Amino acid sequence: MQHNLAIARRHAGGAKVWAVVKGDAYGHGLARALKGFADADGLALIEPDYAVRLRTLGWRKPIMLLEGCFDAADLQAALRHDLQFAVHNDEQIAMLEAAPPFPAMPPLPTIHLKMNSGMNRLGFRPDAFRAAHARLRNVAGIGEIVLMTHLANADDPGNPRLPLARQLRCFEEGLRGLPGRRSIANSAADLQHPEALADWVRAGVMLYGGTPCATPAADFELRPAMTLRSEIIGIQKLTAGDAVGYGSHFVAQQPMRIGIVACGYADGYPRLAPTGTPVLVNGVRTGTLGRISMDMLIVDLSGIDDAAVGSPVILWGDGLPIDEVAQAAGTIGYELMCALAPRVRIEDV
Repeated sequence: MQHNLAIARRHAGGAKVWAVVKGDAYGHGLARALKGFADADGLALIEPDYAVRLRTLGWRKPIMLLEGCFDAADLQAALRHDLQFAVHNDEQIAMLEAAPPFPAMPPLPTIHLKMNSGMNRLGFRPDAFRAAHARLRNVAGIGEIVLMTHLANADDPGNPRLPLARQLRCFEEGLRGLPGRRSIANSAADLQHPEALADWVRAGVMLYGGTPCATPAADFELRPAMTLRSEIIGIQKLTAGDAVGYGSHFVAQQPMRIGIVACGYADGYPRLAPTGTPVLVNGVRTGTLGRISMDMLIVDLSGIDDAAVGSPVILWGDGLPIDEVAQAAGTIGYELMCALAPRVRIEDV
């Protein structure tokens, strides 16, 4: 995680770096994130209660709530714990306007005013952005207002429905003349689009060793922060015509050895991973067979003659990029990281 943060900073061109730790640091744990991202300029997340926990754990640098405050209790917690927060709708501005006067002493709350530059999730449309900014400026006690947007296709800049260049142009035209630092780039933009860097970058999945685009993470020198390991707990010998697992979806065409691995969808392994999803057994690449069960999955041991009960298995991570597994399962590495189940024993290395 420290290494990947250094990569993010190397690409950031002097911009400050938010380390995004939403979803319990993409499944890696907030306490580990504090150690791994100690050199970040700030931590950004969604969950107000997790933000308060970061303060309790000792983080003293900036913390930003990416979706802002959801109610008055969140706002009071943000002010009490010196949390920065996004503002993306009229209701949030109204909540600030109706709040008791803010303390007239530093630190004044920093607001990240979000523009909807085309992604159409959160934010003010460009023609409403200036009015939102003016309303915030009229709230007594507001400190800095950072100008923020989120990129829909930084991983696919030529997307015909919303090209990156169009979104950047929309953002610049919508805030022309407004003062304030700017926050635009996500992981994909940080790695590939220096024109989107601005004053802050918000690095997410790249910090955990996943790729935010079609280019493999290793090509950016990113390293996996999570390795999911297990071992073989049983071996079966099949003859031609034997079927495997629930639904009998895989049928052996010839005699073969298979291994039963102690991992399944109750551990966070994707249930929809098809036959052939990559796995390492004794460091040798092979693939899954048949349907993934709650607690077990089956792997092909053809050509791995030394595989036995107790042989180590890597489901993703060290030597097997999580994005390859995700692609085979029809999902993305982000989801696999976040889906790791509580029953999985975690070992720090």
